[in-house]
Amino acid sequence: SCGINAEYGKQKTDVHYRSLNGEGNFNWRYIFPFKYLPAEEVMVIKKKEHFFSLDKHEEKYPVTFVVQIWDNDIFTPDDFLGLLELNLNFMPKANKFAKSVSLDDLPDNDKGKPVPMVSLFDQKNVKGWWPMYEEGGPGQPRDLTGKVEMELEILSKEDAEAKPAGKGQEEPNENPHLDPPNRPATSFLWFTSPWKSLRYIIWNNYKWYIIGGLIVLLIIAMIGLFIYSAPGALSQKLIQQI
Repeated sequence: SCGINAEYGKQKTDVHYRSLNGEGNFNWRYIFPFKYLPAEEVMVIKKKEHFFSLDKHEEKYPVTFVVQIWDNDIFTPDDFLGLLELNLNFMPKANKFAKSVSLDDLPDNDKGKPVPMVSLFDQKNVKGWWPMYEEGGPGQPRDLTGKVEMELEILSKEDAEAKPAGKGQEEPNENPHLDPPNRPATSFLWFTSPWKSLRYIIWNNYKWYIIGGLIVLLIIAMIGLFIYSAPGALSQKLIQQI
């Protein structure tokens, strides 16, 4: 999920089911309209002070883009995996390659290492990889929990109207066009596709146990048949000899 300042305009992707290697593919577009004051480098959000308030008042916030990763669970609450917070006026420069991403890319890294910083409002467009992390407990360092590849673009109201685009993969799917995510055949909701579940989940993971079990059952059946038929065959042979 993503949002501006954690909750404003919060949006979610679809679900990448059964990721066997920990990798999720989405190719998903988020769109966040907001009012920006360049002189103060803040965004303006109109809120009601209380639930019963009739009028809204304006509040100013830094433009912080928040990305969160969650493990989707069907019958229990989703598990939080990691987050990334980017102040779009002063954000760490993206990495070109996933393998070079680390927590040292964040400006408040534990080593005090200087980090190249950029402003999306100056660059207009940035693309690359950033680290996802989970905060440690008191006195504990952060944990690197993932890496995310994104392209961020800032547009004026006029430019956004001239280049329409739908959220997610909705129409108009342009500016740019997003292809469906490249996901393996195992990415599906198990109870909606029972035959796929048998093939990709049960058979692929347990086929040798299944084959071994069938062989054992066949041997037991043959032994049982022999035990069942042996006394009759033996008595018939004795009668013939008498």
